[in-house]
Amino acid sequence: MTRTLSLCLIAGMLMSFSGEKNKQNTEKKVQRIHDKCLTVDTHCDTPMLMIKPGFNIGDEHESPKSRVDLPRMKSGGLDAMFFAAFTGQKPRTEENYSKAYSIANQMIDSLHLAVSLNSDFATLALRADDLADIEKTGKRAVYIGMENGFPLAKDITRVEEYYKKGVRYITLCHSYHNDICDSSSDAKPAEHNGVSDFGKQVIAEMNRLGMMVDVSHASDKSFFDAVELSKAPVIASHSSVRAVAKHNRNMTDEMIKKLAEKGGVIQICLLDDYIKEPDTTSVKFRRMKQVMKKYREGAGKMTEAEREALSKEWNEVEAMNPELLPTVKDMVDHIDHVKNLVGVDYVGIGSDFDGGGSLRDCADVSQFPNITRELLNRGYTEKEIRKIWGGNLLRVFSEVEKVAGK
Repeated sequence: MTRTLSLCLIAGMLMSFSGEKNKQNTEKKVQRIHDKCLTVDTHCDTPMLMIKPGFNIGDEHESPKSRVDLPRMKSGGLDAMFFAAFTGQKPRTEENYSKAYSIANQMIDSLHLAVSLNSDFATLALRADDLADIEKTGKRAVYIGMENGFPLAKDITRVEEYYKKGVRYITLCHSYHNDICDSSSDAKPAEHNGVSDFGKQVIAEMNRLGMMVDVSHASDKSFFDAVELSKAPVIASHSSVRAVAKHNRNMTDEMIKKLAEKGGVIQICLLDDYIKEPDTTSVKFRRMKQVMKKYREGAGKMTEAEREALSKEWNEVEAMNPELLPTVKDMVDHIDHVKNLVGVDYVGIGSDFDGGGSLRDCADVSQFPNITRELLNRGYTEKEIRKIWGGNLLRVFSEVEKVAGK
């Protein structure tokens, strides 16, 4: 072996060692910063699974059957999750109001029971500053949200009833117009031209109690109404940026500016179509449209067995072509946009796991450090990352509590 070849081999080995060392140092930095953050995810739909027999968030599960549980929250360094009691929109009959009320209560009760059964690993959180105290114990904080105000059923007293049960935000509507406001996704013409008279009462009552107003799913007009009506900053618990991915569920720059002006926060959602515009020619996209059409046509009329079959079909389609899913890099493009538009103080993360949220390299809560790594790669400071991972949301939550206390 010649002297030159030997030197080249040695240099190559040193470069490889140096590269591996740098990679290890980067990973240590990612983990150190991620662990120091008070990490909050503002939206998952896991309670839909929790009301089914045999599902326990204290057990570790596998994606895609579920994406959130306490063991994976711990391994992913997630300190707090807002578990949303979700009820889909149905025709507004007394029977359907009663069913929605019952299902919402069942989900909330299941959360209280899960915390009780897993008290060594989780604690129910009710206030913004509860999280810091819970994090010191090494446990996960379980907050409760409600997705869709349909279970209120025009009964304003139910807002306080749900507050007393631990609910700390209400997503005003879902995919269809309801009694509170118009939805961004309903194909029918606007019913209220924004927030209804009953919706105004709901927002005022939420302000009085210290419950966050969530504008995700609301129509653009409903959003602007809610921001103006609320005495406290509002949140978008799981929405993304329309300028990056054109979707009616995402927020325009004008909306984001108004949200920031009022001190609110947009929690970037990890659902694929909200992160990156889909390939409308793909088999997966066409299948998704077919399943969604079945859901819309059957809303309020399907039996339990039919709903289970449709849910299974949706999961099968959702699992198709995982290599085509957007990535964490695509998701952080949304965070970049908000930061460049209004500043880093008005953006956070709301995954929508178990409700459609999933990325190629962030399929469940255990993979959340991948987001921290990408933020670091883009030059975000530790202070900025702490704000994104929970600081901004906790600031808004605290302000909501202050408004209630006046």
